[in-house]
Amino acid sequence: MGSDLSEHVALVTGGVRGIGRAIGEALMDAGARVAAGYSRNGPAADAFVEDFSDRGATIHQGTIEDHADCERVVAEVIDHHGRLDILVNNAGITIDRTVRKMTPEEWDHVLRVNLNGAFYMSRAALPDMVDRGYGRIINISSVVGERGNVGQANYAASKAGQFGLTMSLALEV
Repeated sequence: MGSDLSEHVALVTGGVRGIGRAIGEALMDAGARVAAGYSRNGPAADAFVEDFSDRGATIHQGTIEDHADCERVVAEVIDHHGRLDILVNNAGITIDRTVRKMTPEEWDHVLRVNLNGAFYMSRAALPDMVDRGYGRIINISSVVGERGNVGQANYAASKAGQFGLTMSLALEV
């Protein structure tokens, strides 16, 4: 990563496996303490803690589809670590179907997780960051949000929305 993040705490949503776990490892390698968010993969969360608790890593279960749960998780991270410096909105899902076959529930679910989740987590983290005069929010999007993809209208819309959310947050704070 190239920076010394030894005094920083990072919360990575979807942080116990895949890309989120790799992001967390890179942040720990740069010195940060990492709080990994997850929704339901208990075995992956247990493995994360087993592998990284000696580096100050913690796990925090919640659902980013619920704004109140996002506020609870952010408060839990701040209570445990004393601060939150970096939020990485990594959690996301796909439910691939062509528009003609996609149900409204499949459309809504992907947008709730991918777009609403990034908004809810950012909104929950901002007050502490603004009060302390420091913070970084990183939204993990996709080229699919710029170009689209067959069978991924819901995913593309959610990731395109993240571009707009990111730019608007940057201008606001």
